[in-house]
Order: sequence, then C-alpha cells, then structure tokens
Amino acid sequence: MFKITLCLFAALLASVCADHINKNAEILNLKNDPADAEGNYAYAFETSNGIQSQEAGNPNGVSGAYSFVTPEGENIQISYIADENGFQPQGAALPTPPPIPEYIIRALEYIAAHPPPPQRR
Repeated sequence: MFKITLCLFAALLASVCADHINKNAEILNLKNDPADAEGNYAYAFETSNGIQSQEAGNPNGVSGAYSFVTPEGENIQISYIADENGFQPQGAALPTPPPIPEYIIRALEYIAAHPPPPQRR
C-alpha cells in the first residue's frame, strides 16, 4: 500500500512539474519507515530539483507536506491532513473563495434576528 501511495504521489508531482523537472535529478535525502503492526508509517524525501515531500500516518489519518518550484520559479508549499473529515490542504498557492458581499451578511443577520413564526397544523 505504501509503495503504491508513494508511486502515485511521485507521479502527481512529476505531472505537475513535468516542464520544469530536471531529468538528471537525484534523491538527496530519503527516509522511509514502513508501516508497523499498528499501521504507523512515515516517509520523507528531497530531490536535487527542489521537490520535497514528507508524510506520517496511522489508521486514524495522515499529515504531511510537499513543495516544488514551478516553471516560473515560484516555490509552492502545501501542507495537509487527511482524517475522518477528509483531505484538508493548506497553502498560499491554493485558491480561496471571494469574500461574502456585505448585503448577504446583513440579510443573514436579519434572518437570524427575525426567525419565521412556527407553522400551525
């Protein structure tokens, strides 16, 4: 399972950075603690072309981070957790929703302050 996860993650990073990947990149650091009897595992690696990844997990979830350099030279850093609440990434490179318009905020406040009367049956 771990090898499949690592291969899929490496393929994802390769596809994201395909134009910028150094074909002669080398692994600079590699740490791999395979799953033990309780399901705890950890891995981390760093390559010569700027890709870094680390993850630790157990049956309750995982946490990790990865970073890479875009073809434009921007350093992208993403951290994440995945647990019973799903995959939750964080990073400045991720899109964010636009702010809620003021008139919507006022409408929601009005609705909260004036709940509808109970219906009779």
